Amino acid sequence: MPHSFVKICCIACAAAVAACGGRTSSPKPRGYFRIDLPQERNYTLFDKKGYPYLFEMHGAARITPNASPDAEPFWIDLCYPLYNAKVHISYKDLRRDTLSALIEDVHYLVYKHTIKADAITEQEFVNDSSRTHGFLYDIGGDAASNLQFYLTDHQRHFLRGALYFDVRPNRDSLDPVIRYIGEDIRHLMETLQWRQK
Repeated sequence: MPHSFVKICCIACAAAVAACGGRTSSPKPRGYFRIDLPQERNYTLFDKKGYPYLFEMHGAARITPNASPDAEPFWIDLCYPLYNAKVHISYKDLRRDTLSALIEDVHYLVYKHTIKADAITEQEFVNDSSRTHGFLYDIGGDAASNLQFYLTDHQRHFLRGALYFDVRPNRDSLDPVIRYIGEDIRHLMETLQWRQK
């Protein structure tokens, strides 16, 4: 009886190995949820009375006041509720702050992400009709903020923006949304106008 039991066990093991085809299993690569992004973009004008700037923004985005205790006048958040994303927008009047110090702050805030960044690319922006100059920074990797920008007229106005998500930074899973909102940021930069008082 024990001999036949061993024989049956050996046959069962051989059948199990044959059923697997002799293949070894390996872990599957990590998957991410599919994010459906709208194909059509509709833009609306942000033109709030008293604000020194105006621009076109995505129709699905919402403007809220910046909730930071350090927030100054004209600081806003451009919120994307569907994606748990915000573009923090701050404004400075160059009659009170020096342009060189503000640009130095931008460089510090961008390049402090070097620890987590794979690469940082800069794209210059110039709009002669609105007398606007600036840069868009794309910060690769799992940085806390993957897109940052600033715009200025070099005389009176300075506007800075930074994209943040209310989730753990993971460039692989967030990349479609970062690219999507990046197009909206470029549109904002192209349509920005300064209101002269």
